[in-house]
Amino acid sequence: MKIEIINGPNLNLLKKREPEIYGHQSFDDFLLKLRKLFPDIDFGYFQSNVEGEIINKIQEMGFLCNGIILNAGGYSHTSVAIADAVAAITCPVIDVHLTNIFAREEYRHFSIVGSKCKGSISGFGLNSYVLAVRALKGETGKR
Repeated sequence: MKIEIINGPNLNLLKKREPEIYGHQSFDDFLLKLRKLFPDIDFGYFQSNVEGEIINKIQEMGFLCNGIILNAGGYSHTSVAIADAVAAITCPVIDVHLTNIFAREEYRHFSIVGSKCKGSISGFGLNSYVLAVRALKGETGKR
């Protein structure tokens, strides 16, 4: 099974950016743990702060892999273009947020991108990605 993880703006700063909110671990360190936890999964990883690059990666991988875990960062709440890219591909996409978007500023309560995804997971820190992998593997039940 191949799963592509696509992270958006500022997620390259995990461990450095507001660690009291986003945690004390870099994504690279977490990805090593994720690969050990799921040795049967072939994980790809891409991060960009640029909307168009995220769209290009979604379009590239959306017909090649078994699922995408997408944390579009702040673009989740603003990008119709990323949402359109998700709607255009054939593999399932799980929308992931480290924090509980419903407990934050009101403008974060709706994810434009998430509205085009198979499901959304928020509020569990980096463990949100673990839950997304389990969902893509079918370990959480059917849609």
